[in-house]
Amino acid sequence: MQPKRIGFLGFDGITALDLVGPIETFATAVVDDGHGARRPCYAPVTIGVRGRSFRAESGLTFKADTTLPAAPALDTIVIPGGSGLRHPEVSAAVAAWLKSRAKRTRRIASVCTGIYGLAPTGLLDGRRVTTHWRFVRDVAQRFPRLLVDANALFLKDGPFYTSAGITAGIDLSLALVEEDYGPRLALSVARELVVYFKRPGGQEQFSEPLQFQTESSDRFAELVAWMGGHLRQELAVDALASRVNLSPRQFSRRFKSAYRATPAAFAEGLRLDEARRRLSLGANAIADLAESVGFHSPDVFRRAFERRFGISPSSYRSHFQLRSARTQYMGPGDGS
Repeated sequence: MQPKRIGFLGFDGITALDLVGPIETFATAVVDDGHGARRPCYAPVTIGVRGRSFRAESGLTFKADTTLPAAPALDTIVIPGGSGLRHPEVSAAVAAWLKSRAKRTRRIASVCTGIYGLAPTGLLDGRRVTTHWRFVRDVAQRFPRLLVDANALFLKDGPFYTSAGITAGIDLSLALVEEDYGPRLALSVARELVVYFKRPGGQEQFSEPLQFQTESSDRFAELVAWMGGHLRQELAVDALASRVNLSPRQFSRRFKSAYRATPAAFAEGLRLDEARRRLSLGANAIADLAESVGFHSPDVFRRAFERRFGISPSSYRSHFQLRSARTQYMGPGDGS
């Protein structure tokens, strides 16, 4: 198996995590060749837009493997974001190069504001795209032919992929690994990186905990924290409403307005997220785990888990705890 060559563009003013997060994701994807040797699934290549050296917004300096004119054939191109790409001369150079490479490249992906390099090509016209929530309006105004989704973590439309801000580049990269090699390998990469597998591509850009922190400025703030620590208790509307001194009807209306979910759906989400965390840590029986987070029966838990994450609890746990002789990830001691 030949590693798939992934090209990452680099320029002054890049957002370092837009570059490093996806590179680490692809570099962590390793499989057993059947003879006891581990082989990388990908060969990351950094490509300097204006030379071999470039400096991130944070001050980190990178040295590219090659430059735009000398770049080799690539399976996938990834355009990280950063303020430097929003300079007209830089975005123009990137767009011209991408147009020249598009027909010879299987897929092209932008991370965060990397869309400022891809959108001017016209290749995204009429396609659904996303970017960092803070730049959604500007992208939509500059490129009116794009169908901009303000909420998605990442989107695929044909051979083009776009993602939201910063760490969403890791979500996108895991999705590409899954697309190439299946969920088993993608899940082992997520485990090695200690990130969730997987947040749905259509999930809103604000993670649920961040939403709660930014939106819970009223009496619900303490309630949400209390719910997270008492998942095993009855979280019915009457009981929750009583804790914040509201009638059940007032409580339900105000809660849904604040969190865009009913109290029941919200409580189920908290329970499922905690269940997923516990599945990755221990080997408790599914029935015991379901009860520990407040589900009344294992069957109800299994159905809710599969509906939310698209995988059964037992499959999630077995994949996430994979450690065998035919390992698919770098084990302890194999790297820093």
